[in-house]
Amino acid sequence: MSDSISITPIGSRISKWGEGPIFWNEHLLYVDIEGHALICLNPKNEEEQVWEIGERIGTVVPRQSGGFVCAGDSGIYSFDTETGEKKSMADPESDKRPENRFNDGKCDPSGRFWAGTISTVKKTGDANLYMLDVNGDLSLKVSGVTNSNGICWNAKADRMYYIDTPTKEIWAFPFNNQLSELGEKQVVCNTEDEGIDGSPDGMTMDADGMLWVAMCHGGLVVRINPETRAVVQQISFPCFETTACAFGGANLDRLFVTTGIHKSLEEENAGRVFVADGIGVRGVKAFAYFG
Repeated sequence: MSDSISITPIGSRISKWGEGPIFWNEHLLYVDIEGHALICLNPKNEEEQVWEIGERIGTVVPRQSGGFVCAGDSGIYSFDTETGEKKSMADPESDKRPENRFNDGKCDPSGRFWAGTISTVKKTGDANLYMLDVNGDLSLKVSGVTNSNGICWNAKADRMYYIDTPTKEIWAFPFNNQLSELGEKQVVCNTEDEGIDGSPDGMTMDADGMLWVAMCHGGLVVRINPETRAVVQQISFPCFETTACAFGGANLDRLFVTTGIHKSLEEENAGRVFVADGIGVRGVKAFAYFG
C-alpha cells in the first residue's frame, strides 16, 4: 500500500454485514444485510440516518422520482423514506424462500435496475441475475449462478462486468445499452489463479476504466485492468470481511468500503465503513432508477 494512502473508519454504525455502497447527493447509501437496515451517511459530518427495513436487504439504489428501490428477502420493492412504506415491484423467486434472497445490484446508464439473487444454502446454480426496466417489467438476464454479486458498466456502456462469487471470477459481457442485451461471457480475471486472498464481492469502476473489487474474507480491495487482465494494485484494510466499495466525495476520489463482522474473529472496527484517501484516482458517477 502506498504511504500516501490513509484508511480510516467513518461514521458510528457497526453493521452485522455492511454491503452495497453507492454515493448519491453527497451522501453514502449502504445496507446492513443481516441488520435489516438501510443507512445514509454524510461523510462531511459523519451523521447517519437509519431506516429499519424488517428483512434482509441486499442492495439499494436511488429512484429518480424520489425514494429508493431496494432488493432483499421479499424481492424488489420501492421504499418511501418519509412514510416507511414498501411497495413490491417484482418477486421472481418467492417459491425459493427462505433459501434464496436478492443480493447485490446497481442501475445501468439507462436507469434500469439490475439485481441478482443468492442461494444462502450454497446450492450451485440456483440463483439468477434479473433486470427491472423503467416500465417496471422484469426479465432474466443471467441464469445458473450461485451468489450474484458485484456489477458495473464501462464509460461507453458497451460492456458489463459481473461477479458470481463462488467462481472466483470477474466476467465481462458485451452490452447493448439500447436493447439491454448481453453478449457472450468472457472471464476477465480469476482471483484464485492470481493468488488474491478472499472471494470477489462488491465491485465498482474508476474513471480510467479499471475495476475495483472488494475481496470478502480477504481484507483487501484490488484494482484490475479488464483489458490486460492484470491486477495492478491491492489495498489492505484492517478488517477481514471487506464486502463492497464505491467512490465518493466531492471529486469522487475517496474510496468507501463496507465491511462485515466475522463469525469468530474479534476486530476493533469490523462492521464499520472505511474510507481510503490519497489513492490518486477518481471514480465515476452512480445511476438512479428511472422508473
